[in-house]
Amino acid sequence: MTERLEIVYDGQCPFCTAYTRMLNLRRAVGEVELIDARSGDPRVAALRRDGVDLDEGMAVRHGGRLYHGAEAVQLLAALSAPGGMMRALLKSPRRAALIYPLLRAGRRLTLRLLGRPPIG
Repeated sequence: MTERLEIVYDGQCPFCTAYTRMLNLRRAVGEVELIDARSGDPRVAALRRDGVDLDEGMAVRHGGRLYHGAEAVQLLAALSAPGGMMRALLKSPRRAALIYPLLRAGRRLTLRLLGRPPIG
């Protein structure tokens, strides 16, 4: 049985958009819904009310649980189809925790250079 997967990501971040598009999740988990954190989607507002800082990382809801930041990208890497450098790097929880702060810093710098404001 496959489960629904919701990914809340920054639709104005070129890295976030590329990462979510390159993942081959549908085969592994079934239905995947991409939600732009900058949209007016009520699920985004609910995450903010629950204290999830979407400037600190994407959020993934899967199997009745919410994953955020390094945990979210690690889960996505683990669920994605085999192959690819990002999957290899981020599949390990330990490596994801070490690499994720660098990815987040790169995202912040890129958004600043592109003149795009933070989400929150």
